[in-house]
Formats: sequence, structure tokens, C-alpha cells
Amino acid sequence: MKTLIISISVMISVAFCSNVSSKNSQVVVEDSYSQTGNDTIFDFDNETEGQLPSGFVADATNKAKSIKWNIVNDNGNKVVEQQAVNSGSCYNLLVLEKIACENFTASVKIKAISGEEDQGGGLVWRYIDKNNYYIARYNPLENNLRFYRVVNGSRKELESTDSDIKQGEWFTLNIVMKGNKITCLMNGKTMIESTDDTFISAGLIGFWTKADAVTYFDDLKIKIE
Repeated sequence: MKTLIISISVMISVAFCSNVSSKNSQVVVEDSYSQTGNDTIFDFDNETEGQLPSGFVADATNKAKSIKWNIVNDNGNKVVEQQAVNSGSCYNLLVLEKIACENFTASVKIKAISGEEDQGGGLVWRYIDKNNYYIARYNPLENNLRFYRVVNGSRKELESTDSDIKQGEWFTLNIVMKGNKITCLMNGKTMIESTDDTFISAGLIGFWTKADAVTYFDDLKIKIE
């Protein structure tokens, strides 16, 4: 999606949103993004191909052969691609720095490109570090959307539901987090409603894939509640 891109330094004061390095309620954002109403949108159109998107950091849960996220061109539209071919319980991560949110609504467009062991991907939130966070992901190899918590690098499934989005199809994943209540939607349809008290404080938001799942991500939107 093409939107007007601006690059500014802005102070945002919002409830349940804080600078990662402090406990106050103000955030300094110095990255390329666009503002539409109360939504902060990262559409990556102003980013440089072959590089990490500005404001994001790449990492992995558990052992990774490589860590490789880049901006690529998808038929004239710049998107983020997870490119590393890992295996097993390696979880590929790309996390938005500086903004830590507790209660929010977030959405991202996702397209599974390839993967023999795994495909697809999802969003992480209330991310404390690479070993501790929530994750909701869709895998077209299994035709399911699942909600997990990751604690000390170990993943536990909390909810699962079936869907039929195919490899190569764009879909939109939405996460609504309020207190201990989690709602996951795909293409606007509520798929999972759950509660969990493992992570109760503000954390980061980011992208996630598993093992060899090569996946596109675009149009990350975050609205602080």
C-alpha cells in the first residue's frame, strides 16, 4: 500500500506506551513512517532494498544458522522479507525498537513465499527479549492460526484454529491486546479469543517466522489503546 512517507523526530505521549530505556510515557521515534489518525503505519516504501528497515532489529530465538531480513521489491511494492533458511525450533525475529506497548491494536499484511519445514509467520508482542514474548502465527502448510507464549525460549501453544489461506496469498493478521485478553483476527474475522497472564507489562512488537519460512511482511499498523 502506498502512503505518504515522512521522516521526523516526534514525541508521542500515550497511555501504556513507553520508551524501552525508561519508564515514562513518552516515546521518541526517529524513523520513516506515516501517521493516519491515531495509527502509526510502517509501509516500508521509503526504505532501501537489500537492507533492514530503519527502526527494526533482527534476532532469533534458539540457534540460528543465519539471521537475514531485508527490504525487497514485490512487483513494485517494497516489503520486508525473512530470507534465512534455518531449521527446527529456530524462530526468526524482526522487532520494532523504541516503542513498548501494553494495550494496543496491531495489524500486518503477510504472504508466505516458501518453506519446506515451515511457512508463513505472524506477529510478536509484549516482547521482553528474544526468549520471552507472545506470538500469533499462520502456517499454510498446516492450515492453522495458532497463539503461543514463548518463555525462556520454549514455545507453548495456547489456542489453535483452522483457516485456508494459501501460500502466495496476502492476508491481514490483526492482534488486539487489552489487559490479559487477546483477540486474533485474519482478514477482519475473529479467529481466536483467549486470556493469559504470563506477560503483563509493556513490550515490543515485531515479525516472526519459524525455521525455513521465507515470508513477506508489509503495512504494519499500531494503534495504542
